[in-house]
Amino acid sequence: MQQAHKSLAALIVSTSYPTSPTDWRGRFIASMVQALAKSGELDIALWSPSGDLPAKVKSACIASDAVFLDALSKSGGIAYALRKRGPLAIFSVCRLLLSLRNLYKRSAQDVLHINWLQNALPLPAGKTPCLITVLGSDFGLLRLPGMTAMLRCTMRGRPVLLAPNAEWMCASLQARFGDMASIRAIPFGVDDIWFNINHQPMLQPPYHWLAVTRLTKGKLGTLFEWGSQFFGKDHILHLFGPKQDTDVNIPAWVQYHGPTNPQALSTEWFPKATGLITLSQHNEGRPQVILEAMAAGLPVIASRLPAHDDLILDGQTGMLVDTVDSFRHALEFLSVPANNQKIGLAARDWIIANVGTWDDCAQRYLNAYRDLLKVAA
Repeated sequence: MQQAHKSLAALIVSTSYPTSPTDWRGRFIASMVQALAKSGELDIALWSPSGDLPAKVKSACIASDAVFLDALSKSGGIAYALRKRGPLAIFSVCRLLLSLRNLYKRSAQDVLHINWLQNALPLPAGKTPCLITVLGSDFGLLRLPGMTAMLRCTMRGRPVLLAPNAEWMCASLQARFGDMASIRAIPFGVDDIWFNINHQPMLQPPYHWLAVTRLTKGKLGTLFEWGSQFFGKDHILHLFGPKQDTDVNIPAWVQYHGPTNPQALSTEWFPKATGLITLSQHNEGRPQVILEAMAAGLPVIASRLPAHDDLILDGQTGMLVDTVDSFRHALEFLSVPANNQKIGLAARDWIIANVGTWDDCAQRYLNAYRDLLKVAA
C-alpha cells in the first residue's frame, strides 16, 4: 500500500481574488486554490483580497491588510496603479511591500507559494522554500533597472523554484536566476465547465466573434484598427471586459457587453460563437481565456506574440495573425464550417494533452513543493 503524504502547511500569496462567482478578477487564483485544497494534502493559508474561500482554506490577512487589498483590487489592482503612476501608485506600492514584509515575518509555513515576482520583493532572509509563479506581466517588471539584482537578493539562501505558467518564459528566467533557483514551467489548468461545452456555432452570416479582455490599449492591440474593415454586417464583434483605460473609445460597430463571468461565457456565448479573437500587444504569459476557448472547441485568432506562439499551432489549433491581410484570411477560413470544426477539435485535443484540468495543475504544484522540501532537507 502506498504511504500517504504528510500534510504540508502552505502560504499562498496573491494580490488578486474574485469577490464572488461573477467577479472576473483573479479567477485563476480561485481555481488554483480550490484545486490545491481539494487534493487534501495541504493546510492552506491564503493572503489575498476578500472572497469565498474553499473549505479548510483560512485567510492569512490581518484586518488592515484585508481592507487595503480589497480597496486595491476594486481600484484596478497594483498593475493598474503603476500604469497611472502618481502619489497613489507610490503609496500603494509602499503599502503592499510593507504588508508583505510583515506577512512573511509572522508566517511559519512549510512552503511559500508567491504569485507574481513583485510579491517576492519583500522576502526577508530565511530558509523557507519558496515557489514563485511567474506571469507575462512580470517581464515588464524585470525590465526595470536593478529589478533582477533586487530579486536575486531576496532569493539568496533559500530553495527557490520559479514557475512560469508557459515554457517560452524559461530561457529568460534561466539567464537571470538559473544559478540560484530552479526553473520549471507549470501550466495553469482549465476548469471542467469549458471542456463540457458543446460548441455548435451558427456558421452562416452574420458570424459572431468574441473578444474577452481588459480594455487597455495594449490588450486591445490592433482590434479596432483592423476590425473596422470587417465587422458590422456579415461579421459581428462582441466585446467583453472591464474598461480600465478611460481614453479607450469603443467604435459604434462593436457590441460592448461590459465585464463578464464564466457562467455567462460558458452557457450563453462560447457554445454558439464562431471564434475568439485576441490581438493583444500586452506582456502576455499564457492567457487563460485562450486556454478556456480552446478547451471548449472554440477556434482562436491571435496576434503573433511569444505567449500565443507557445499555445497555438498556426493553421492547426488556431490562427496566428500579424497583418490585416492575415486577419482577413483567418476570418474567412474559420467561417467555413469544416475548417471551424477541425480547428476547434484540434485545439481541444491539444489542451487535454498539454494542459489538463486544475486538478492536474494542482498535482504539478504539489510535486514542486515536495521537490523544494527535499532540497531544503
